[in-house]
Amino acid sequence: MLGELTERDRAILALETAWPRHSGAKEEVIRAQLGMSAARYYQLLGRLIDSDIALEYDPMLVGRLRRIRDSRAMRRAARTPGFVG
Repeated sequence: MLGELTERDRAILALETAWPRHSGAKEEVIRAQLGMSAARYYQLLGRLIDSDIALEYDPMLVGRLRRIRDSRAMRRAARTPGFVG
């Protein structure tokens, strides 16, 4: 992702930053605030946190989200039969 973050990119990062303060189902907030499905949101979020521009924009948030994602991936891989890690 080159250039600057789009308004949608910033809104996704803002939702991730503010989420602990919200009540209710996150999927409902995603649909209401961003007008997209949760599946699309997580697809975009995954791409976004891999970008250097998002890391530069909010290094604490992006670093935390990368660590969470990587930790979950390692746990899934460790449960996979035949995995040697």
